Amino acid sequence: MTEIFGIPIQAFMGQLTIGLVNGCFYAMLSLGLAVIFGMLNVVNFAHGALYMMGAFFSWMLLNYAGVNYWFALILAPIGVAIVGVIIEKTMLRWLYQLDHLYGLLLTFGLALIFEGIFRHNYGSSGQPYELPDIFRGAFDLGFMFLPKYRAWVVVMSIVVCFATWYIIEKTRLGAYLRAGTENPKLVQAFGINVPLMVTLTYAFGVGLAGFAGVMAAPVYLVNPTMGSGIIIVVFAVVVIGGMGSILGSIITGLALGLVEGLTKVFYPEASSTVVFIIMAIVLLIRPAGLFGREK
Repeated sequence: MTEIFGIPIQAFMGQLTIGLVNGCFYAMLSLGLAVIFGMLNVVNFAHGALYMMGAFFSWMLLNYAGVNYWFALILAPIGVAIVGVIIEKTMLRWLYQLDHLYGLLLTFGLALIFEGIFRHNYGSSGQPYELPDIFRGAFDLGFMFLPKYRAWVVVMSIVVCFATWYIIEKTRLGAYLRAGTENPKLVQAFGINVPLMVTLTYAFGVGLAGFAGVMAAPVYLVNPTMGSGIIIVVFAVVVIGGMGSILGSIITGLALGLVEGLTKVFYPEASSTVVFIIMAIVLLIRPAGLFGREK
């Protein structure tokens, strides 16, 4: 049997695949956080709860309305985005000119409320989401079997992440968004509705979290605490990549997922803390993050 550093290749590549899948979720979630912070200057602690909400929306669509995975992939993120619009319009809008701490406290409170509501109604044991028939089975790569759904998660996540980066960094719409963040009064003078743009930006950021939740539903059990577990790691990813850096959050999310997977192979005891160790080292060397701009 072929071995890599004394580890059977099947076990090594299996953990690497799991790490890459986790990295894809880190990338999508940190991307949404980076968009919201970069454009709105809000630290959105409710992001994990909205990710959980996306997973629950897809589960409810399947079990209560018979709506399959493919439609849920569109409808659930839209539902989460609508929740985001309500949050931004009724609460967050009044905090933009205040210290980041107020936004963080508000969104942290909202996260606890959402988690409590779903725990009260569905318990904390978790609900299984049926895998679509097309994704049953695995690809035989010769040295390992790659589950079809995990391959789909990796491909779709990378496409969504880099499409978002391209729109924000390389198109006129992205230029308007960045300009609206830097100088909203000037942009408004050109006839652009800045408040609407801000609302839609927040809706898009949380919609990404909802999309990640739908993608995660067949992989993990859908439960009210699935967001609170991952959001701490995602915040570490955003800090390492650089607060507000779109490309930084994508690359860092994918890379740290792989590092986490490799750590589970070589030193399992450190697998749950390796991300935070890297964060501490990066902050000591480069406080703005690997891709962030020093002020």
